[in-house]
Amino acid sequence: MTGQQGLLDELEDALARQDIGRRADALRRITDLFVAVSSRYSDEQIALFDDVMSRLVAEIDISARAAFGQRLADNPDAPPNVMRTLALDDEIEVAEPVLRHSDRLDETTLVESAKTKSQSHLLAISRRQNLAEAVTDVLVRRGDSEVALSTARNTSAKFSDFGYATLVERSKDDDGLALSVWSRPEIPRQHMLQLFERASEAVRSKLEAVDPRRAGVIRSLVVDASDKIQTEARNTIAGYAEKRAAIEALHAAGELGPTRLAALAREALFDETAIALSIMANLPTGLIERAIVSERPEQILILAKAMGLPWEAVKEILLLKGQSAGRSAHDIDSCATTFERLQPATAKQAIKFYRLRERAAGSAAQ
Repeated sequence: MTGQQGLLDELEDALARQDIGRRADALRRITDLFVAVSSRYSDEQIALFDDVMSRLVAEIDISARAAFGQRLADNPDAPPNVMRTLALDDEIEVAEPVLRHSDRLDETTLVESAKTKSQSHLLAISRRQNLAEAVTDVLVRRGDSEVALSTARNTSAKFSDFGYATLVERSKDDDGLALSVWSRPEIPRQHMLQLFERASEAVRSKLEAVDPRRAGVIRSLVVDASDKIQTEARNTIAGYAEKRAAIEALHAAGELGPTRLAALAREALFDETAIALSIMANLPTGLIERAIVSERPEQILILAKAMGLPWEAVKEILLLKGQSAGRSAHDIDSCATTFERLQPATAKQAIKFYRLRERAAGSAAQ
């Protein structure tokens, strides 16, 4: 670190004089020294730069901070503490290049910025590479329409079930967002079904143009409620046959009951829950899937009452749906009241109707 001592002496002099211009100049020279051979510095030396830069950056104007952040944003060895300071700067001119490009920011810093800073900060974060679920959860919940769209278009971003559910919910009133969410190849099937089901006819036409094969299958599913068509959609999902075989094996062994069903729903295993419920109710899997993703809970409540399921199991199935549509605690309480009042005889009559309707739909499709 040749010349470091003289530069640090100058730094002390600049700090002592409280001269903003001198401090900015000292920071530029410190940055020049760091950038020149940053890959050669040890962790201890980088920590020294971190301390020095942090002392200076707190006392310089916006334009100097912005220039400093721009220089270090792409540096893989940039001092982490000062980069965090820049990322959390209220001025977007300072924070943006760091939020978009710096690999030295940890997930905690990104989440904090997304929770507390401006929409411009959120937009910068949404354009980063390899966004984690914890970060996208905040972006799609707190971000405005531009942030949500940018996040959905980020092909390297990862989304939790909550994240996808939020995007689907917001897509009801945003055609551009609906198209971007639909275009993500990894979107879970239950969210894909909901997205298409809720879309306007104009948006469905656009979705079909993006992926005609998938949209054609889903359109038939939504419009015709044909279990045969829905089976075609399921068969395009990798690993689905194995999931069904595993659930059928549990049923054959006498191990498929309310407790196991509730556990599958609690673990957010959409396919396994739908298969198990269809076997236990002796109803087509397509009908069960549509009931789970429907915005209205009545069909699930009727099925469960007719089957004699306990409320604890029913609640887990509704919460599986809730991860997709955001059911509130009040909604669940209301469902509990409805479920309690529902008479088993009435529910069993409804089940007979469902079976007749599905049988008729199957005959018409042949």
